[in-house]
Amino acid sequence: MGADKIETFRNGTPYVPAGGWATCFAWLIDFVTYLALALTGAVLLGGLGQALDLGNGVLGLAVIVWVLVAPLVCGLWYRNGRALGALCTGTRLVRLSDGGRIGPKGPWAMLVRMILMPVVIIAVVVGGGYADGTMQRASIDIARTRRLHAEGYPRRDAGQRI
Repeated sequence: MGADKIETFRNGTPYVPAGGWATCFAWLIDFVTYLALALTGAVLLGGLGQALDLGNGVLGLAVIVWVLVAPLVCGLWYRNGRALGALCTGTRLVRLSDGGRIGPKGPWAMLVRMILMPVVIIAVVVGGGYADGTMQRASIDIARTRRLHAEGYPRRDAGQRI
């Protein structure tokens, strides 16, 4: 394993970051899952709106709210950093401070990944600007990080599970 692939969390614990393609595919799989959930909910709300004879304004508002709530629902499965995309690609989203799991902030992390991040990327590309921000989370390659620690690289928090 090349030394250029090893990074450290802010607490000094080494890890192997997930590759660009793995990160991209994990996000894509999660985004498709989110879209499927959002579209299914919108169709169900549309059927419910017609059955209950709700006005278009109420139905439109309900669909908009559902599209914003759907990533939060997806995020309930993301609390350990392994949504469907991460399971398929062998990665995990962890906190950069110590490599710990996301925990109760999983729904918020999914909202950021599914809605806010794409909006910011589009705004930066269209605006030709630069988005300055501090990363709070990173995707790691689980198998390589475990191998790294098994090979004797130091770990600060021996009780931490990867």
